[in-house]
This record gives sequence, structure tokens and C-alpha cells, in this order.
Amino acid sequence: MKELTIGNTKIPAIGLGTWHMGDNAATRSQEIKAIQAGIDAGARVIDTAEMYGAGRSEALVGEAISNLNRDDLFIIDKVVPTNASKSRLENSLDKSLKLVGTDYFDLYLYHWRGAVPLSETVEALQAMQQKGKIKRWGVSNFDLPDMQELLDLPGGDQVAANEDLYNIGSRGVEYQLLPWQREKRIPFIAYTPVGAGDEQGHLTTNPTVKEIAAAHQASAWQIILAWAIRDGNTLAIPQSGDPKHAIDNVKAANITLSADELAKIDKTFPKPTKKEPLDVR
Repeated sequence: MKELTIGNTKIPAIGLGTWHMGDNAATRSQEIKAIQAGIDAGARVIDTAEMYGAGRSEALVGEAISNLNRDDLFIIDKVVPTNASKSRLENSLDKSLKLVGTDYFDLYLYHWRGAVPLSETVEALQAMQQKGKIKRWGVSNFDLPDMQELLDLPGGDQVAANEDLYNIGSRGVEYQLLPWQREKRIPFIAYTPVGAGDEQGHLTTNPTVKEIAAAHQASAWQIILAWAIRDGNTLAIPQSGDPKHAIDNVKAANITLSADELAKIDKTFPKPTKKEPLDVR
């Protein structure tokens, strides 16, 4: 199973996303089973955020892991920009910790940039790390200029990861951001790694993807995920409320695509040739 290292912790390269989970009472039980099934299949990472369902996703995660060994898990949470100040961040973090039912987060991300000065947010994140409420901190939806600005700040070089949209149909980060993060050895977290909505349908029914999937006796989703984590520096966090699908997602970390298969994908879904706007989600 492919792995990567965030901070000094080695984790499987495919985790469990929770965006839109916890919003529907009718599917709550199934979603909890999906998280637990993914963990049983080998996942360690669960990614959530205070924005997801205004805390409902965090509460769902808390229920799903309530009987598990916390130290076996790597939990990522995120703070919204309006709570990313020195006066508000700790209170927001405490609420998230309570909802998830844990004393600490392994990684705590600044969800996207807002009005609070970046230097102030970094200072607040570092303070929470010193208190032991978070093991590491990072950012999300940061483009290259944001990351460069961050690294110029005192303590900014302690950033543990950056999370952005990335899949075979949305490759904009490959133009500048992803190569720069690889050079700086800053891990990349790919959200929506199999696409969403119509985009997902377009990707999973693509003839090239289906051909490669058949060769590996795998699903199209698994091939798309295997592609996303191919560089050894990327964590993919697909979301699924279906236990079987969650298991299949995690097992995609066992698939290695050949150079020829990667070339076929590049031909079908070309790399960006110019700067593309960042898609914030």
C-alpha cells in the first residue's frame, strides 16, 4: 500500500473525506459504517472541517471513531477564515475537538484565505501546536503566491501540507503549485480526487480509464485514485457514504500504474499549458 509522510508520521496515501457527510439523518448510519469500513480496510486518515455541515460532519466522525483507538488514526480538521484570528481560533478549535471527541488533531488546516493577516493566523496555529491541541498545522486552497508568502513569514516554513482540488480532469495545480511543493517537500492533499457530479461521470466512463481499469481488474474510481497518488507526496481523500465503495477506494493504494499507462492518461487528459484559476471548495 502506497504511503507518504506528513511531519514525522507515515500514513497510507488514501484517506477518507467527509464533505457533505452528516447532513442527512436518513443516511447517517450508512455513512458511519462507510468510515468504519474504510478504516478496517487500512485507511488511517479522516479529513473533516468545521464548515462541513456546520459541524455535522465532525460529529459524524466522532461517532464513527468513538470505539476505536485514537492513536491509530490521523485526523485532519480545518478552521474557516472568520475564525482564524488569535482571538477566535482556539475557541473554534476547542468546539471542533469536542465534536470529534478527541484531545488533539494530527493536522489542522487554515481552510482558505480571508481577511485575517496570514502572519496572525500562523501565530495562532503555532500557539495551538505548542499547547498540544494540534500536532501540526497546514493550509488549504493556497495557490503558489500564497504558499510563497507563507514561507516568507516567521514560522511559515513549518507548514505541514497544502490541500487543493486535484484529479485527472482538474490538473491546474500541476502547472506551478505541485512542482514547487514537490521541490520544497511539502506534502500535497488532493480533495475531490475522482471529480464531482458530471465531472466524475465524465472521468469514470472515459475509454482510456476503463481500458486501464480492466487491465488491473479494478474499477475506474480506483485507477483515478491510483493516478492521483502516483508521486509518493500526495494524499487523496475521496468521500463515500457507501461501505463497499469506501473499501475499494482505500484498496486503490495497492495499484501501481505503468509508465505507458500514465502516458495514455496524459494524452487523454493533458497537463495544463497555462496558469488556471484555483477552484476553491
